Amino acid sequence: MNVSSSPHIRHKDTTGSMMMIVLLALLPATLFGIYNFGLRAALVIAVTVATCVGTEYIYERCMKLPITVKDYSAAVTGILLALNLPSTAPVWMCILGGIFAILVVKMLFGGVGQNVMNPALGARCFLLISFTARMTNFTYDGISGPTPLALLKEGGTLGDFTTFDMVVGRISGTIGETSLIAIVIGAMILILFGIIDLRIPASYIISFVVFLILFGGHGLDGTFLTAHLAGGGLMLGAFFMATDYVTSPITPTGKIVFGIFLGIMTGVFRIFGASAEGVSYAIILGNLLVPLIERVTLPKSFGKGGEKK
Repeated sequence: MNVSSSPHIRHKDTTGSMMMIVLLALLPATLFGIYNFGLRAALVIAVTVATCVGTEYIYERCMKLPITVKDYSAAVTGILLALNLPSTAPVWMCILGGIFAILVVKMLFGGVGQNVMNPALGARCFLLISFTARMTNFTYDGISGPTPLALLKEGGTLGDFTTFDMVVGRISGTIGETSLIAIVIGAMILILFGIIDLRIPASYIISFVVFLILFGGHGLDGTFLTAHLAGGGLMLGAFFMATDYVTSPITPTGKIVFGIFLGIMTGVFRIFGASAEGVSYAIILGNLLVPLIERVTLPKSFGKGGEKK
């Protein structure tokens, strides 16, 4: 018998094939973002994706490493980063964010499968901390204004925004977070193709809603809950970034614990923090705790853990 190293069970799916499905799932939110914010959004997406792919290619050529841009992971990072940027983001910021995501968060930690946090969210947090004013400058229909979450944070009302506006996507915000319908369509694609399961997003969303009911100050107010679910980056983060294979737990129980942690932390940031958002910071903190979560939720090995006699 030939004895080989693990894994002993193989699947026909590759990193490239899975990343292609993720790109397909991101297409509805991407196209709606371009429709909603115009060609300026298309420029942000194109520059960010090109920077991410180019940075990975140049780094690997300089370091004489195998070229991995054909697995589309850099393109996915670029799309996710772009969808988390405002359409008003200047070109230099898109380039800086793309370089930081690939070079600092991904490649310096070893490349695909080695990064300790989601590269797109790591870059977004870096840009948000460094250039807060530009990262929170949102324009919709040619007019600069706050997001629904920012209005709730400031005065407790949604102003001219309605629940229907938030579900459809006729609101200000980052390029990819505005349309709940487009994000859900993409999430259904991921679920149908088996790219993600519902443990993380379901536990994330449910725990977040419970936190809002208990500590949000509005009880079971449907408008308030809908605004927090559809008026920011929660749904995009729950389905497309919290479920990242590399930076999320692999154990079934760990996925649920991870999702609950994200829901609670997002609630803490939004309700008690200074910012109206909090999804990016919550996921980044969760990424850093994944090794601990996996350690405490790892199933016992077969034949071990029984009572000693």
